[in-house]
Amino acid sequence: MSQRLDRINELLKREISVCVEKSFEFPDVLVTIHAVDTTIDLKEAHVHVGVIGSPAQARSVVQKLNGRRGFIQSTVMKRVVLRNTPLLRFTLDDSVERGVRVLNLLDEIGDIELPEDPEGLTDKL
Repeated sequence: MSQRLDRINELLKREISVCVEKSFEFPDVLVTIHAVDTTIDLKEAHVHVGVIGSPAQARSVVQKLNGRRGFIQSTVMKRVVLRNTPLLRFTLDDSVERGVRVLNLLDEIGDIELPEDPEGLTDKL
């Protein structure tokens, strides 16, 4: 990926975050914009949204954002001038939840005591 596209993705992420923070209210839910992936031709941008809440709340947040996509695009594009205005598509990003689950599993594994090595197999490696 080119540096220009990386800069555009980061700029869009920042501006979409500001727009969502100022223009939307999501009670009892934490909504963050994790990343933006713009196609090379700048026609589409996939916005990865992180939602801390129940799965039903997460689906509701993504539906609301996709429903108000035009408003978000016009607000963001007033501040970000590009040749093409990318069509925003919001998708749920559950990478943080998966990371927390992995860390919890590692903590559980760390609590398990391993048996002694009776044959000295670790010395041979």
